Amino acid sequence: MTAQDLAFDRHHLWHPYTSLRNPLPTYPVVAAAGCELELADGRKLIDGMSSWWCAIHGYNVPELNAAAKVQLDHMSHVMFGGITHPPAVALARRLVEITPGALQRVFLADSGSVSVEVAMKMAIQYQYARGERGRNKFLTFRGGYHGDTTGPMSVCDPVNGMHVLFAGFLPTHHFVDRPPAGQHTPLDKSYLRSLDELFTKHAHESAAFICEPGVQGAGGMHFYNLSYLDHVRRLCDEHGLLLIYDEIATGFGRTGALFVSEIAATPDILTLGKALTGGYLTLAATLCTDHVAETIGNSDVPNLMHGPTFMGNPLACSVAVASINLLFSRDWRAQVENIGQLLDRYLAPAAALAMVTDVRVLGAIGVIETEQPVDQAVIQAFFVDEGVWIRPFGKLIYLMPPFVITDGQLRQLCAVVIEACSVPKNFSAA
Repeated sequence: MTAQDLAFDRHHLWHPYTSLRNPLPTYPVVAAAGCELELADGRKLIDGMSSWWCAIHGYNVPELNAAAKVQLDHMSHVMFGGITHPPAVALARRLVEITPGALQRVFLADSGSVSVEVAMKMAIQYQYARGERGRNKFLTFRGGYHGDTTGPMSVCDPVNGMHVLFAGFLPTHHFVDRPPAGQHTPLDKSYLRSLDELFTKHAHESAAFICEPGVQGAGGMHFYNLSYLDHVRRLCDEHGLLLIYDEIATGFGRTGALFVSEIAATPDILTLGKALTGGYLTLAATLCTDHVAETIGNSDVPNLMHGPTFMGNPLACSVAVASINLLFSRDWRAQVENIGQLLDRYLAPAAALAMVTDVRVLGAIGVIETEQPVDQAVIQAFFVDEGVWIRPFGKLIYLMPPFVITDGQLRQLCAVVIEACSVPKNFSAA
């Protein structure tokens, strides 16, 4: 890329979550392979982000390349209305096979945020089909993040999230404090009572409880005890609500389980995305139980009222099937366990640093929380100079590397993070 290209980019292209007046620097990537990104000037960066958590197999993966090329010779896209095709059927078959057994119906969407929109509409339509006309609200934890379109924004954290600006525009829903931190901390009885109170007060007007199971991702990399979801499941059953899990970030092995929903209370609706295609193409899925689907289907409005243009895109579906097959062809559990052990070892020294308030690891997720928000532009430049790609936000410097990362690459990522958090270097935005 030329200097003119970068100038054009800065003036004309919108990048996510950055100022239009003074945007964060952008780094031109011209190629990627394995766990490395190649910059236009020839430098290579070890990727600690999996391109926002989706490139679990790394980049330029032969098996996924081959699946895309084969499908291109047949068709890249065809509408899904009134038409079906082998890649969509193959993907749905695999998703039904590998997700919790009760989840039998598959809606293929074109992005994670849209899959959450579909889940929310599905829940409201389910309640309508049951004759519950006033149930159009949602219950959820504070601190959550479910996407940037309207429905998902409305169930993200309403105060500390990224969407405060839109408060007057968004529908209002009902929030409870997020569960106490720590996946192994004993259950807090007072917190369980707060869940009881939330349902007692608002269940009559609510369609479902929606949450990220076990790990709140972009809302703060907050880990909590899955047993709280057992209590939520009981309350949903008692009060006639559906339970929706957003596993867009946690699905396909990131936490050490294939899906958190296979080790937690089973949801009625599940959303998947990000790693679904191994980072190659945008695709997502919303799965639900036969009960949910048949309740809607047997009502006076039997059609699920949603239909994205690129729903069931054959190219994306083919790559998704290849990605799932590739995941299962490897010992992914051992890969994730090894990454977790190394993150525990290599990030542990950060706990003694003055600017660090917490270090936590779950599966292939490593998080350092700092006392003050970091200056993203400054710390990003430092990381690039050190040969790694890590994109912190707020007070969080975190790693979600591809599952195929080598021990040496992971060691270097962690060493650079430790250096960034060490005195006398100071990357605080305060």
